[in-house]
Amino acid sequence: MSVAIANYGAGNLRSLLAALRRLDMDASATQDPAVIAEADHVILPGVGSAASAMATLRHTGMEAALHSRHAAGRPTLGICMGMQLAVDETEEDGGIACLGLVRGRCIRLRAERVPRMGWACVEPWGEAFYFAHSYSVNSADAVATSEGVTAAIVAGAFTGVQFHPEKSGAAGARFLQQCLSAA
Repeated sequence: MSVAIANYGAGNLRSLLAALRRLDMDASATQDPAVIAEADHVILPGVGSAASAMATLRHTGMEAALHSRHAAGRPTLGICMGMQLAVDETEEDGGIACLGLVRGRCIRLRAERVPRMGWACVEPWGEAFYFAHSYSVNSADAVATSEGVTAAIVAGAFTGVQFHPEKSGAAGARFLQQCLSAA
């Protein structure tokens, strides 16, 4: 099984690759649209600027490859900003169009403390995961929440999570294993 991580020039590549190695998964970071299109699983990682990430995804052809994967029902996992990039648009960077793989909009958190950082329970899963974010997805495709914020979305073969499974210990490892071993 091949796992390709879409390398848009930022992201949590090092910790994500280390987490996948601990699970004995063969993974590599790439900007090659052919690899993105053909890999068994693709991860759109978190961390960075939405405008910069979208510019790189468009310039390299990875955006088109991600659209082809989604249309073909091939699995893609978005982590943190990777989930945010999957929706129609974001308020980040003055407002930009995103991938549109999932219906929804990403908005800046309106809370006492931003960024929202730390461990929090995800419901209805009943497990705690590590979060670090300033934006949140509003989508009808939400399947889990954490403290009133969308924690996970599923739309076809796309799964997105606001938390960082690679930094979430045993619960994160179980999530990655389950998500990346599904066909």
